[in-house]
Amino acid sequence: MSGQASQPRSLAQRLFLSAAAWSLAILLIAGLILSQIYRRTAVQAFDDRLGVYLRAIVADLATPSEDTRTEPGQLGDPQFELSLSGWYWQITPLSQQAQPTKASRSLFAARLPRLDDMGVRAQKDGYRRGYATGPDERVLRIVEREIDADEEGRFLVQVAAVTEQLEEDIWRFQLAIALTFLLLGLALVGSTLLQVRFGLRPLRRLQGQVAAIRGGDGDRIDGTYPPDLSPLASELNLLIASNREIVERARTQVGNLAHALKTPLSVIANEAGADNSPLSAKMREQAQIMREQVDHYLNRARAAARSQVIGTTTEVAPVVERLLRIFQKIHRDGSVEFASEIETQLRFRGERQDLEEMLGNLLDNAGKWARSRVILRVLPTEGGAFLTLCVDDDGPGLPAHQREQAVKRGRRLDETKPGSGLGLSIVADLAAVYAGSFHLEDAPEGGLRACLRLPAA
Repeated sequence: MSGQASQPRSLAQRLFLSAAAWSLAILLIAGLILSQIYRRTAVQAFDDRLGVYLRAIVADLATPSEDTRTEPGQLGDPQFELSLSGWYWQITPLSQQAQPTKASRSLFAARLPRLDDMGVRAQKDGYRRGYATGPDERVLRIVEREIDADEEGRFLVQVAAVTEQLEEDIWRFQLAIALTFLLLGLALVGSTLLQVRFGLRPLRRLQGQVAAIRGGDGDRIDGTYPPDLSPLASELNLLIASNREIVERARTQVGNLAHALKTPLSVIANEAGADNSPLSAKMREQAQIMREQVDHYLNRARAAARSQVIGTTTEVAPVVERLLRIFQKIHRDGSVEFASEIETQLRFRGERQDLEEMLGNLLDNAGKWARSRVILRVLPTEGGAFLTLCVDDDGPGLPAHQREQAVKRGRRLDETKPGSGLGLSIVADLAAVYAGSFHLEDAPEGGLRACLRLPAA
């Protein structure tokens, strides 16, 4: 089963979504880049601080004079004296003549892991920098370097510190960046929305004028438009004028054709009427059929031409009131009551005479079969795009299997009632011309319901 095609997005949605998506993507990428730059800068500053402590220890080891040498690790920072404070240093001998391993009091008999054992390579400046797990299972940032102190031997000097404060600073910066860019993103989305609405305002005004013309409230597009829309407005005006000219020409040709055909048919009928022979009777019968056929198809052609006129609309309520008065006068004896239920603002997108012909045929048919009441109900449907006009009677109704036959041209299901059998077929044809529909069903009153679906203005 094939899926239903998705509704294409409007031009405003496309512009807004594309601009908003690109703006948010750029902000996201910029935020990630700034976050990484700040992380690298913060880690570098942290490493520089550890490097200062490491160089101080190396300077103590490299001092040749016993008088000027201080005890290694006397860095003046109390964090190296507090047990498991997270700040540590360690001097590990790498040669036999070197002194035993020394470490800060904060290590508390623990030992720092060696980065060279973890596969971390020395950088160009001779330092190794990396992360490892400390004695209290916290993540440490370690800076280490191998030192050759001549007679003292070779040593591995390490300085380490926990990264909790570093990560907290980085997280705070990322949060600040995220909030700042979020506000900036919202501001950009809002400005994009305003820009799209402002930029497409002339297009919406053009759409409104076209809708007014289609609804019968105007006959051309007026006003000034930007240079990129002005040619479109001019072309639409030319199209509307051309449409009216074509329709008017079609009406004229249809009228000429009607006169051209009816005159020979009248001559044939008159000549056949002068003779009472079977041949003359047959000619009169066929001439009458031809006349009905010509009238039917010419009326349909006229309706098709009228339906194509842009901006033709008809108020429904006045047409309904007029028809009800006419049919109420036809049934002067009061045997059938004609009533309506309709909103006063409803409009049909088409010619008045076509609406009168459709409703007139339906009311006439309902009046023939109703026992006491005919009611015409008109209501908007499909979000106001169409009108549903239902004529209900309280007559005997019509079986479902006969309803399709009833709307065929020339079919009369009951010869006791007057008529030619063309009424319902004319209604169906006219409804189809206006891209509407016509069907029969059961009425709430118990009789027959005839429903028209026509475009609304």
